[in-house]
Amino acid sequence: MDDLIGKGLSTYTLFELFFYAALSMFPLALPLAILLSSLMTFGNLGEQFELVALKSAGMSLQKIMAPLIVVAFLTSVGAFFFSNNILPFVNLKMQSLIYDIQQKKPALNIKEGVFYNGIDGYTIRILKKEDDGITCHDIMIYDHTQNLGNNKVIMAESGKLEMSEDKQFLIINLFNGTSYEEMADRNHENEHPLVRSTFKEQTVRFDLSGFRLVRTEEELFKSNYAMLNIRQIDEMLDSLNKDKEKHLSDFRKKISEMISVRKISNGENNVLPPAKSAVVQTSASDSADTIKNKAHGFGLMHFPVKPTKEPKYAPQKFDQAKIADMALNIARSRKYFIESSISEMENYDRPAISLNVEWHEKFTLSIACLILFFVGAPLGAIIRKGGLGMPVVVSVIIFILFWVITITGKKMCQEGVLPPYIGMWIATVVTLPLGIFLTRKATSDSALFDTDSYLKPFQKLFRKKI
Repeated sequence: MDDLIGKGLSTYTLFELFFYAALSMFPLALPLAILLSSLMTFGNLGEQFELVALKSAGMSLQKIMAPLIVVAFLTSVGAFFFSNNILPFVNLKMQSLIYDIQQKKPALNIKEGVFYNGIDGYTIRILKKEDDGITCHDIMIYDHTQNLGNNKVIMAESGKLEMSEDKQFLIINLFNGTSYEEMADRNHENEHPLVRSTFKEQTVRFDLSGFRLVRTEEELFKSNYAMLNIRQIDEMLDSLNKDKEKHLSDFRKKISEMISVRKISNGENNVLPPAKSAVVQTSASDSADTIKNKAHGFGLMHFPVKPTKEPKYAPQKFDQAKIADMALNIARSRKYFIESSISEMENYDRPAISLNVEWHEKFTLSIACLILFFVGAPLGAIIRKGGLGMPVVVSVIIFILFWVITITGKKMCQEGVLPPYIGMWIATVVTLPLGIFLTRKATSDSALFDTDSYLKPFQKLFRKKI
């Protein structure tokens, strides 16, 4: 309501918003309507003893319910097509309209004695307004359009407020006033000449384009989960799975490249690659330059010039602290890489969960219409009360329990506690056995809500003891 009140919305805009909001509640209201209507119908039949007459004629409860079962089934099918084809369009229209209303500025409302800054670049104060709402007294206007502070002020003894014919501009006709403007001198920063001018009549126009309801392109909202049908959800899930597999493949490749054995030492020329650590073979006929060239070919900068049969190397000395520090840095970089990869994977999992929840919800709400019919019809036959009394109370209690279970399962799916194919069907799995139980009890004319039938076994037990 805070987004609607005080924004000067037209009646058509409000009607459009409420119409879309009512349609968006249709899948939620339909199961409750079927539960209540079936309970009232069979409650009236039981209260007027029409069910007794039909059963005495040889008709079973299932045969009596058969036409309404067909109606409930067709209603469930229609609810599914509504959720899959019409509801995404309704959600798109409603959400885009709500967004535009939220972005719209409040309606122009300049009050007496209050500085009003709703118009971009201006601050207006009107000390007193006449009853006609047009004539004003003691008007002060601050012009901030140049972003230089309060360097320009207009003051007038009186004025009149008018709107242009196209409602795009606010026109204020000022009378007997003074305009003050402080000029900025670029050559002398500390000097600001003041220009003062008086006038008998002056007109100021304010652009009100920011107060209009500007409709945003609906294409920006089409990627939202509630605006997709089953085919579009499947396509988006397929795209997400492909991107996720590509990311996993890149992650495995980078991890395999990171896992390698490295030789670390603290000498400048003590690190020798495995391929260049062989002994240089020399002979007595080789010259000194030839020996040096051979040594450089193996990466040895200080190889002895004199030919030897087998060069001997001093054992390498390693700085353990430096090696440990380098190993820690490598481990930290690997850790940060893995954590960032996990975070990126979650960016794929969250949308996939929301899409799956939306996919299953299109089926669960439509099937709920059929399930709740099998709860309401036999329950009405057992209660045998019609009208808007007991049936309304019982149906509301049952539906609240059904909806609480549905919301709980949905929240658990969104949090990743349960997979969508389990969490979204919990309410249906819980309600279906209740419908079967009530149908069996109603078929056998069981006194389910007769307290005497529950007290009789205890009464017989006490009589035997006496």
